[in-house]
Amino acid sequence: MADEQKPQTEKKPSAFGKVLKEFQTFISRGNVLDMAVGVIIGGAFTAIVNSLVNDIIMPIIGIIMAGINLQALEIVLPWSFFNQPPVHIPVGSFFQAILTFLLTAICVFAIVKVMNVIKEKTNKKKKEEAPAAPPAPDPQIVLLTEIRDLLKTQAAYYETDENAEKTEE
Repeated sequence: MADEQKPQTEKKPSAFGKVLKEFQTFISRGNVLDMAVGVIIGGAFTAIVNSLVNDIIMPIIGIIMAGINLQALEIVLPWSFFNQPPVHIPVGSFFQAILTFLLTAICVFAIVKVMNVIKEKTNKKKKEEAPAAPPAPDPQIVLLTEIRDLLKTQAAYYETDENAEKTEE
């Protein structure tokens, strides 16, 4: 009994080890890299849209609105407490943020729409290029083919020399 070795039990990984292994599996997927690239490009795209809204569209809207600087538009509350200066609510900045959001959403929609059209055309070409699958044979033909194969197997069995001698006896 002294020669017998006790079976070694594997150590269960700690909760941190499980989380670390799960994170490693997650991070090694290709989608994570795609997502990171998307976030980086999205940040750069947001900067472009912000510049478009702030530097081009908002001044044009201001000219249309008789020279009002929409970004400087604010509501001043008429009351204040403890002799503090009045509170200014910058609604112009809020309108500008809404406009930025809408332009970003329109641009993203356009990009997704174009990608879907390209994907559709690619899938359509692949379907046209792929040969059509042959039609499935009639179930009766399949059954008859199986019966024929079984009969051939049995005939081959009885045609061997050993089996022929056994059947004569």
